[in-house]
Amino acid sequence: MTLWIDEPIWPAHGRHFAHLVSDASYAELHEFARAVGLHPRSFDGDHYDVPDVRWADVVTAGATLTTGVELIRRLNASGLRLRKRKGDRGLVRYLNLPFPNGASDVDLIASPNPAPEHQVTAAMLFVRDAGGDFAVVHSIRRDQWGSPGGWREPGETPLENALREAHEETGLRVDPSTVEIVGYERFTPRTKDNVIDPKRPYLQVYRTALQAVRPPLTDGDDGIHETRWVTPAQYAELCSDLFWWPLARVAFPDLPPESPPRREATDHAE
Repeated sequence: MTLWIDEPIWPAHGRHFAHLVSDASYAELHEFARAVGLHPRSFDGDHYDVPDVRWADVVTAGATLTTGVELIRRLNASGLRLRKRKGDRGLVRYLNLPFPNGASDVDLIASPNPAPEHQVTAAMLFVRDAGGDFAVVHSIRRDQWGSPGGWREPGETPLENALREAHEETGLRVDPSTVEIVGYERFTPRTKDNVIDPKRPYLQVYRTALQAVRPPLTDGDDGIHETRWVTPAQYAELCSDLFWWPLARVAFPDLPPESPPRREATDHAE
C-alpha cells in the first residue's frame, strides 16, 4: 500500500481532522477507506477527512504517518491532487479520460460559485420539470444521452450559453431567474491536438426546475437525434455510468449513485 496520513490538526465541525491519501490510485484509497469504515461523505475529491477519534484506527490499519507538506508533495507528484477553491467541494478526479476531442484529465467540482467567466468554454443545464422528470437529448456525435449543453459562442456569458443550448436542443425557453449553479468540470488536455484550450478549461454546470409538467420538446437541432422526458429512474439508466453523474447527484440528491463500469467519457459540446 501507498497510503499516507498527516496529524489530526485541522479544525472543523467542533473537532480536528487528518487527511488520508494514496499516491498510487483512487481505487486503493477507496478500498482502504471502506475497509476501515470511513463514511463515503468524508471523501473530498482526492482525500478522506479522518476525524481525530478514528485517526489511531486508520494508522493501525496501515496508513503511514507523514507531515502535511510531504503529503501534498506526494499527491502533487502522483497527479492525483484535485485543486479547488475555498468553499468548493471536490467530487472526483479522472485521469486521462478519452474524449472525441482528445484525452483529458477531468475534475468534477461542486460549488455555488461560478467558475472564472473568462475561462469557461462550455456549459450544461440539468432540466427538471414540476413532476420531477428530466429533459434529455441524444447527441448524434456522441451517440449518447445526456442533458442539454455545448460550446460557448463569442459574446455569450456562461448562463446565456446554457440557456441557448437548452433552447436549441429541446425547444425549451428557460427563465434565467430559475437557474442555479451546481458546479463545474475542469479539463486538463493530455494530447497536443486536443480542442480544449488550456487557458479556458471550465465547463459550467447549472440546474433549473420548471413550473410545468413535461412541456413539449422539439426534435432538437442538427446535432440531436432525439429528445424526451424521462423519470429519475430512466435518467439514471441512461446516464448514471457517465463521468459527470456525480454532479447530477449533487444537483438532485434523490438520484441513484453512479453505476460502474463507466462508459467511455465524452464531452458535452456539440
